[in-house]
Amino acid sequence: MRNVLREWQSELKQTFTGTRDAVPEWVGHLAEGDDAGYHRPGSAVWAVHGGMPTIVAGIRALLMQALHPGALAGVHDHSRFREDPLGRLAGTIRWIFTVTYGSTGAARAASGWVLRLHESVHGVYLDGHGELRPYAANDPELLRWVHIAFTDAFLSVHKLWGRPIPGGPDAYVREWAQAGTLMGVESPPLSEAEMRRQLDRWYDDGELSSGDKVAETVAFIRDPPLHPVLRPGYRVLFAAAVASLEPKYRDLLGLQTARLGPLPLPVKLATKVTLGVVHLALGRVGPSEQAARQRLRRLGYPGRGPAARAGRCHGSKL
Repeated sequence: MRNVLREWQSELKQTFTGTRDAVPEWVGHLAEGDDAGYHRPGSAVWAVHGGMPTIVAGIRALLMQALHPGALAGVHDHSRFREDPLGRLAGTIRWIFTVTYGSTGAARAASGWVLRLHESVHGVYLDGHGELRPYAANDPELLRWVHIAFTDAFLSVHKLWGRPIPGGPDAYVREWAQAGTLMGVESPPLSEAEMRRQLDRWYDDGELSSGDKVAETVAFIRDPPLHPVLRPGYRVLFAAAVASLEPKYRDLLGLQTARLGPLPLPVKLATKVTLGVVHLALGRVGPSEQAARQRLRRLGYPGRGPAARAGRCHGSKL
């Protein structure tokens, strides 16, 4: 069992960070800076992003983002997701954890770096109504879609497999709106209800679509080039992401919940077990959170309170 967990740990680290053993250099920089950052121990963002369900949420977010033809065109035309999917994943994780755990300066710098990468991402796409339209990755409407699809995914999955959120779901949406603002989203939603209304507006207006590119993307997300030791667990987590989707979005993606003949499979329980194994392999508190706490101690902020202690039980990937 120990050898299996060690192999799991090494491969998981390789998947999430690009390195099997060493902590990525950027993680150590989270201990630097002269302020507490946008989010602190006991916050809703720390509670959600420090939990194992974020792995399922990441899969769900990718599936949802594929439904907007403008966002999908940018990925297909400009991203190296086929050649280097893990590198792209590691870059996304770096941004998420820097905004979550870093100083305000680090969060702004990381977001600015992403926006600069986006400057060359533009082209044309067929929208949900069959009309040819231009797109740019830094277009406020596309940035809004990506932000809301992300927020919806992480909140929805955490509600299924995570612990209670300090302040409730609205607190998470409100706190993570800061990340949207950093990325150029104008007036991001500040409550769960408003987020759902904005998300459904794209669907109701016919702006989302399925098609060959969506099917190709879904097929890649369903079966990414992972190490064989990770594949059984990933199949469970993919099934969990699919099960967490609203039926109307699942239908657009051409997906169905996992079944054995006429019987639904116990995805919720299997996911809980799988996330527990991942938690065991990666440890209780990741180095990103440890670095942030080191910065907070240096600056004289209280490191632990009741909510912070509860958050530590969630674990984190980095």
